[in-house]
Amino acid sequence: MSAVLPKADQVEPPYAVGATLSLQERQYRTLKNGDMFGIFDLSGNILPYDGGTEGLYNRDTRHLSVFDLTIGGGRPVLLSSTLREDNTALICDLANPDLTRDGTVVLDHSMVHVRRVRFMINATLFERIQIRSFAHEPQLIRLEFTFDSDFADLFEVRGTPRVRRGTRQAPDVDEASVTLGYVGLDEKRRTTRLRFSPQPTTLDGGRASFDVEVQPGQQTLLYVEIDCNDQPVVAARDVRANYLISFVEVRRWMRTRSARAAAMESSNELFNEAIRRAISDLYMLITEKPTGLYPYAGIPWFTAVFGRDALITAYQALWLDPAIARGVLKFLAEVQATETDAAADSEPGKIVHEMRNGEMAELGEVPFRRYYGSVDSTPLFVMLAGAYFERTHDGHMLQQLWPHLEAAMEWIAKYGDRDGDGFVEYYRATGSGLQNQGWKDSFDSVFHADGSLAEGPIALCEVQGYVYAAHRAMAEIGRRLGHEQVATFHDKQAETLRAAFEEAFWCEEIGTYAIALDGAKKPCRIRTSNPGHLMMTGMILPERAARMAEGFMSHDFFSGWGIRTVASTEARYNPMGYHNGSVWPHDNALIAMGLARYGHTDAVAKIFEGQFDAALYIDMRRLPELFCGFARRRNQGPTFYPVACSPQAWAAAALPALLQASLGLSIDPAARSVIFSTPKLPSFLDEMILHNIRIGEARVTVRIQRMGDEVAINVRERQGDIHVVVKS
Repeated sequence: MSAVLPKADQVEPPYAVGATLSLQERQYRTLKNGDMFGIFDLSGNILPYDGGTEGLYNRDTRHLSVFDLTIGGGRPVLLSSTLREDNTALICDLANPDLTRDGTVVLDHSMVHVRRVRFMINATLFERIQIRSFAHEPQLIRLEFTFDSDFADLFEVRGTPRVRRGTRQAPDVDEASVTLGYVGLDEKRRTTRLRFSPQPTTLDGGRASFDVEVQPGQQTLLYVEIDCNDQPVVAARDVRANYLISFVEVRRWMRTRSARAAAMESSNELFNEAIRRAISDLYMLITEKPTGLYPYAGIPWFTAVFGRDALITAYQALWLDPAIARGVLKFLAEVQATETDAAADSEPGKIVHEMRNGEMAELGEVPFRRYYGSVDSTPLFVMLAGAYFERTHDGHMLQQLWPHLEAAMEWIAKYGDRDGDGFVEYYRATGSGLQNQGWKDSFDSVFHADGSLAEGPIALCEVQGYVYAAHRAMAEIGRRLGHEQVATFHDKQAETLRAAFEEAFWCEEIGTYAIALDGAKKPCRIRTSNPGHLMMTGMILPERAARMAEGFMSHDFFSGWGIRTVASTEARYNPMGYHNGSVWPHDNALIAMGLARYGHTDAVAKIFEGQFDAALYIDMRRLPELFCGFARRRNQGPTFYPVACSPQAWAAAALPALLQASLGLSIDPAARSVIFSTPKLPSFLDEMILHNIRIGEARVTVRIQRMGDEVAINVRERQGDIHVVVKS
């Protein structure tokens, strides 16, 4: 197989996320459950407009492209729009506009209150509409839903052009339901079935009208059910009963999934709001697979399996819920590559990058049906396995994973390091694959000091750190499972890699490591956030970690909100660039975890404070995928990135990871101990309570109080054999 090397003059592929229409131009509300997600305006509507992303999606297909509620023929007046704190439901409060007849106002605005409560489960959206009149006379109000489905593939919505599409079918209408259908070029039939209760006054293939008579002070209820399963089953229950039963089910699902996780509360109510939203976002993004919990990457573009994103999210959240890591490892082991497939960038032992279910993926119009084009997912898989074992000592799980871990290390040795220089590089087998295959996968994210793009094969610095951590993990797991020779081999490999890396990547003149070696083994001598991940792995020397910590806190790196992906002094710096000057919460969290490992607690606190301060300016205190890298200005919030996903899994896990780094928190299951090493609380937290930190079935709740520059830690509750250790 001849690999296709990235060319310096290549532009972004046609399936990259375009930014011709900013998500910031409109405010959205999002819901997700399983493989379904929805993007709605603040009133709960899905409105048709060119380039719009609003819609109800299931398995990478937009099942509703229009869902518009009007009152008396007019647009309702928005009163408020909010998500429940646990993200299970969207609540929109609306009022009637002025209603006119023959040019005369017959009902003033804000006399009729309409409350929409919406949730989703089992690939079905449920909604209850409550109508209450505050007028003094009985009112006959017409509520009307306009609906349609373009059955667009998610990549179409993102901007990827299609020459041909499948066939839309004529709507199937009965007294109280409508079924919209589409047969794709992949010969699959996709359907959207809408049911209404009570029966609409009039109903056709695109409109449901209700003439509702409301008495003064009385209320009327309408119910809507939208089933997006490809083969919807006629429900045995009526729509109202199904709504009530399903609402209980979805709330129970969320409580059950999050009950085992550690919980946090503090003296700062704004931080409490931010951390609760982060945890709720994390669990909303989790989809339950037969193998366990799996966090999808983010809404709207990445509501699917991504290997790298899930591995990093699970790593960040490992201290509070190791079940996420367990589910991620089991699923990725199940879909680990076993053969070579150039179109999928697949080779035996490689861990998947992205999996899609839509029509375009099924047809190969985009390469992501099961695509393996990431260089870091495979070492991250082994690294997470080692961290999971360190957190849980779950030997049975690791015994099951062992053949998959060996296959991953075989891929690293055989395919990852094709030229035998000791470093893992990335290639792509065809021109349709991703050009850059690290976490910064923009076409222009790897470059030299003069701004010229690096040509491959490219060896990224952080990938070598992940490989180092993978060797250390294999050594530790190997010893636990009785594979002493394997453990000794990987210990030696780790030390060999460490020495070679220091020699090849360290750049004394810029005080950090090169982002990469290009195809000619020439270092890309630019200052980026990538080397920060090396500290997390423990690969580098303490004195060099200190140099990097100092650099990260300088004005050209630290924006006031966080560490930029590229320092402002570099040739391709662009604070509005996706990877060339922006600020990513997960990137900052991983760097903070590394800084904590090397004892740079002041830098950790600075990052933590910057990220929390950014959340204060963002709707629902929700950290997005990224924001722009402009310098912080007094009394102004961060500048948003136009097409950032929100919520995003590894951004949701950033605040919990930053808290862990700040507290120096680790868990030793062998000693049954929760350990705090040189703990520190940032200035915005005077007190912190961590509930339900678990080691097996044992659990502990601790109270942490800041006293000047020191903290006091006390056990508030303990169940089972578990201890708290504080190290200064």
